[in-house]
Amino acid sequence: MIRVLLAEDQGMMRGALALLLDLEDDLEIVATVGAGDEVVPAALEARPDVALLDIEMPGISGLDAAAELRDRLPGCRVLMLTTFGRPGYLRRAMEAGAAGFLVKDGPVEELAAAIRRVLAGEKVIDPALAAAALSTGANPLTDRERDVLVAAADGATIADVSSRLHLSESTVRNYLSAAIGKTGTRNRIEAARTARHNGWL
Repeated sequence: MIRVLLAEDQGMMRGALALLLDLEDDLEIVATVGAGDEVVPAALEARPDVALLDIEMPGISGLDAAAELRDRLPGCRVLMLTTFGRPGYLRRAMEAGAAGFLVKDGPVEELAAAIRRVLAGEKVIDPALAAAALSTGANPLTDRERDVLVAAADGATIADVSSRLHLSESTVRNYLSAAIGKTGTRNRIEAARTARHNGWL
């Protein structure tokens, strides 16, 4: 039996996926969690062969959970399953050690096959997303530019961002200006929207 951990923040989706995957003769759901920070503790207890992770979850993201799993339980293969087929997410998932990346609109048979394939050592990536990631290119933003964009995305003032991130106001302006230039947008709101759309934040 292939032991699977399922991390999905929407209860109905988590329950439906668990039921459908449990119908497969060779798959067994050994743990389900609804938040990113519950993934590693549950995995250390249940010792799954494959962790099926959503990206956007409370606590920490599935991307951060994948990186932590790689360090704490290297034998567990990670398959990202998300509603958001963003090219930047795919790149970040691969950097975090994920073995696969699928969007949620595919059939459950495809998901079951992907679980078997990643356990066998293959990489499984949604083909349309792989093409989009190649055409979009790498994330042009530095970590600090990303931090500043995230802090400014809710309409916070320069002073607010400066205080929140312990940076001078001129430094915040410089990071925002760089981010706007790199995203080819006109202001920080558009820059944050573009970066989020591409999965860079």
